[in-house]
Amino acid sequence: MSSGPARGSSSSSAGESLRNSCNDFARTLARLPASIMEGLSRSIPRRRSHHHPVPHRLQPPPQAPPLLPPPFVPEELFFFSVFEQQYGAHHPFFYGCRFADALRAARREGKLVFVYLHDPGHPYTEPFCRRTLCSDVVVEFLDANFVSWGAVSGSGEGPGMVASLQPGSFPFCAVVAPVSDESIAVLQQVEGPVSQSELVEILQRTIDEQGAAFRASRPDEQAAAVRSARTAEEEERRRSALRLRQEQDAAYLESLRRDQEKERSRKSLQEGAAKPRAGIQLRPRHPPGQAARQPTKPTQIRAPPQKETAASPRTEPNTKIMIRFPNGERRLQSFRHTDTIRDVYRYVDSLGIPGIGSYQLVRSYPRKTYGQQQLGMTLGDAGFYPSVTLYIEQLS
Repeated sequence: MSSGPARGSSSSSAGESLRNSCNDFARTLARLPASIMEGLSRSIPRRRSHHHPVPHRLQPPPQAPPLLPPPFVPEELFFFSVFEQQYGAHHPFFYGCRFADALRAARREGKLVFVYLHDPGHPYTEPFCRRTLCSDVVVEFLDANFVSWGAVSGSGEGPGMVASLQPGSFPFCAVVAPVSDESIAVLQQVEGPVSQSELVEILQRTIDEQGAAFRASRPDEQAAAVRSARTAEEEERRRSALRLRQEQDAAYLESLRRDQEKERSRKSLQEGAAKPRAGIQLRPRHPPGQAARQPTKPTQIRAPPQKETAASPRTEPNTKIMIRFPNGERRLQSFRHTDTIRDVYRYVDSLGIPGIGSYQLVRSYPRKTYGQQQLGMTLGDAGFYPSVTLYIEQLS
């Protein structure tokens, strides 16, 4: 095994080479095995680009027996179990899920994915994890800007990620971005030990130079997200308008029911007062001192029939019209069935409600418009008896 680091050593020349290499980055597509990318249906050609020229390449460490998850620990949490057992709980927030789920989370949050492949037996793993990965500045930076995900190189999804990303040495970190449900774009690779300041500088430069370009390269997805948000907003407005209309209709029907009950009570009282007093018996008068020679039959006098006192359709209103305005305001007004559509327009204009402008009266169901050609139509001919709801439809 070579004794030198793969990149990012403490020497100034290696650090300078590390920083300069970020400017020569070219994004590549990585092919992931079907066991990692659920739903993978086709292979994507691998265009390998060595992003960081390094002075030395570490040889892979001797093959150690694969680590097995402790009892009762799911495979998705195996990395947590190994990492926290060795380095404690202060570390970046690694998502405890499969890699495909981490990509979906990054797509939802609009972030890039920070991938860390952990090799417990590598000599540089211990100092990198304690001094760099678990440092306060790296933890805060990763939690604020990335969806972080980790795997043990020899267990779970680790071997598949190693085969796909092909790290030249460990410790190994990568910044990837979800392209679709079938592929990822590798935006940056960090191989070998680096300091906390170097790692943050590399990640920040990747965000500045590659993150914006990657997001701009997906206009269709951004447009779809905007359309989805607009559709959800319009659907919510439609549901709110429907709820408001139902509440207003229910209030109108309740008001109409009370008015009808009052009208029936009034008619019942009038009919009771108008019934003729039939069956009244009158006895004939006789002059004083004279008796009737024979009994006479009682005479029944019927009161002359009285005319019904129901209101004449020409004198009292008998049609109720609910006017609904664009601002949600409602007005209930009574008309005679001999009134015309023009009278309804005059009533609306007399209210002086601002913001109406040019408009027409519309009946919602069945939809029918009452405009200039119907101004002379009577309300009875329009079928508005005994009640109807009209909407104010503004004209552009």
